[in-house]
Amino acid sequence: MSSPTLTAGRERSVAELEDLAFELRSKLLQLCGTYEGAVHIGGDLSAADILTVLFSYGLRVDPSDIAEPERDRFVLSKGHAAVCMYIAMAIRGFFEYDDIVATYGQLDSAYGMHPCKVQLPGVECSTGSLGHGLPLAVGMALGARHRGETHRVVTLLGDGETGEGSVWEAVMAARSNRLGNLVAFIDRNKQLMTSFAEERVMFEPYPDKWRAFGWNVVEVDGHDMAELVAAIDALPDPASDVPTVVICNTVKGKGVDFMEHNLAWHAGSLGAADLERALAALDASRAKESV
Repeated sequence: MSSPTLTAGRERSVAELEDLAFELRSKLLQLCGTYEGAVHIGGDLSAADILTVLFSYGLRVDPSDIAEPERDRFVLSKGHAAVCMYIAMAIRGFFEYDDIVATYGQLDSAYGMHPCKVQLPGVECSTGSLGHGLPLAVGMALGARHRGETHRVVTLLGDGETGEGSVWEAVMAARSNRLGNLVAFIDRNKQLMTSFAEERVMFEPYPDKWRAFGWNVVEVDGHDMAELVAAIDALPDPASDVPTVVICNTVKGKGVDFMEHNLAWHAGSLGAADLERALAALDASRAKESV
């Protein structure tokens, strides 16, 4: 018998999810202001709405029973966004935010700069080397098929890592094996570490590439919570034959005006003055969106 809390997140409204995404961004900035090293803040902020809607709405998980066999599995392919995932998981109830702040990035911490499943219960897969998350998710989805299990395997990729050949081998393998239980979300912020995407790697026509490999393609505004919820609600049944990719058009540094579209904020830290400025910008952005 499955856990009754596996579907509890689906009761949250769009407005509640927007509040949780704001909470995540606020906590992310506060951590960036206390951690002595660099945080991948730009890509964390672009993924904040996606990770919020996944952990607080889309994923069928039970923080009190992380081994529940019918749970959905999540793979963070863009492993450098680990701290954003940790905070999303904390908001969902897996652990406490204060625990993250206390040890993040320290030697032997469960909350490393990239996620490690042997260090942190609740993490399904250790990631960090870009281009590996989708292949791992394909293997997990294929294994679930062979075992007759009905859960989904969901992964979040950065668009930059989809320049890796291993990603497209996995894309082809997923369709060839009819893995309708696999869903890939793409944080399509169109920025790489040191350049804008099309300057170094030509990704466009991006959705057409996925369609050419036979995937079900959904395009959304990755900062519009209603669109994200609708995309999750409309996912095909896991028993279907076609994997789905949800391409989320996002802004790197979203919510903090001086970080948005700014290559300098791929990673960084915040001093006291910058933290105050960033939190004020986030408040202003939230107020503007609420009008």
